[in-house]
Amino acid sequence: MSHATLPVPPRKRPTRAAVISWRDNKCRFPVLGGIAVCAARCSAGISDGGEWGVTAVELRQLRYFVSLAEELHFGRAAAREHIVQSALSQQLQRLERELGAPLLERTTHHVRLTAAGSAFLLEARQILAHVDRAATAVQRAARSAPALRVGTVDASYDSMPMILRRVQARFPDLEVHQVEAGVPEQYLLLAGGRLDVGIGRASLAPAEVASELFRLDPLGVLVCQGHRFAPSPGVPVAALAEESLLLAEEARAPEFNQFVLELCRSVGFLPAVYRGTVESIRAAADLVAQGRTVLCAPASCVPAHPGVVWRPLVKPVSRFPWSMLWRAEDHSKPVRAMVSCARELSRELGWLEPSSQAAG
Repeated sequence: MSHATLPVPPRKRPTRAAVISWRDNKCRFPVLGGIAVCAARCSAGISDGGEWGVTAVELRQLRYFVSLAEELHFGRAAAREHIVQSALSQQLQRLERELGAPLLERTTHHVRLTAAGSAFLLEARQILAHVDRAATAVQRAARSAPALRVGTVDASYDSMPMILRRVQARFPDLEVHQVEAGVPEQYLLLAGGRLDVGIGRASLAPAEVASELFRLDPLGVLVCQGHRFAPSPGVPVAALAEESLLLAEEARAPEFNQFVLELCRSVGFLPAVYRGTVESIRAAADLVAQGRTVLCAPASCVPAHPGVVWRPLVKPVSRFPWSMLWRAEDHSKPVRAMVSCARELSRELGWLEPSSQAAG
């Protein structure tokens, strides 16, 4: 079959931007290589220096063009796309008219790309690959189980494991990914969409993070078994003035350090701070067991560590507030389930009652 090069009506090629319209919705975007493509036959008005035209390049036309560019033979390209040769030729002619430039040179002996066709081939392949990736992502998301990314402050705290057990009993298909991170890092992960739910004191939460108090946790002090506080049923806060007090790493738990320092100030002193830091409750308990320091800790995170005892702080009794944290605009079912289960446990276990021994 003979294929002569068809004359292409002159058309000003877009070089700056295109406005894609679907009914009354419009969006402006940069046009790669001067080419505007709209899938699914949406119409695109293309502007260049105030002059407007209309194009309707379709994904199938891109596929047909790529096949023909790779086969350089109308018969083989038509068979590859499962269409008749005349339909392939017709679609390529329409594509060239829309773009305003010849993409192929056709003679009785060969088919080859023009300079414009070679440039368009690179863009067309990228567009088709992007569409394929998008379709794969949608299909993978549709097949996958619901997932929840949960922030935990330290493995020693028992609040989050208790809440997660209830959530997973109720939603056995829920896929949970736990991320151990300090509260400031949780705020960043939540705001950035890399975490769904967190836990911590909400006093420093940014505006985009919502919170709900669910537990008020009695604050106490961890000491070694031979310490003078060990035999006491309760330790007055003022007695900490004579101790070297280990604080949390500031970058990891500034809200907890602030809480402890405010408590000490309330009875008239600032503590002598131990010159050293640790990154976990377990590591802190090791230092306490050696008699090097004492550590303020909520009742919910007392580690099972040999040689260490926990005693509640009194005069005044103080309770650390634990809140669930999540993105304010996130109303997904897994997030709602976490908040609901935290609320239920709080009510059942009396975590917010004055006489409770839980954290919040």
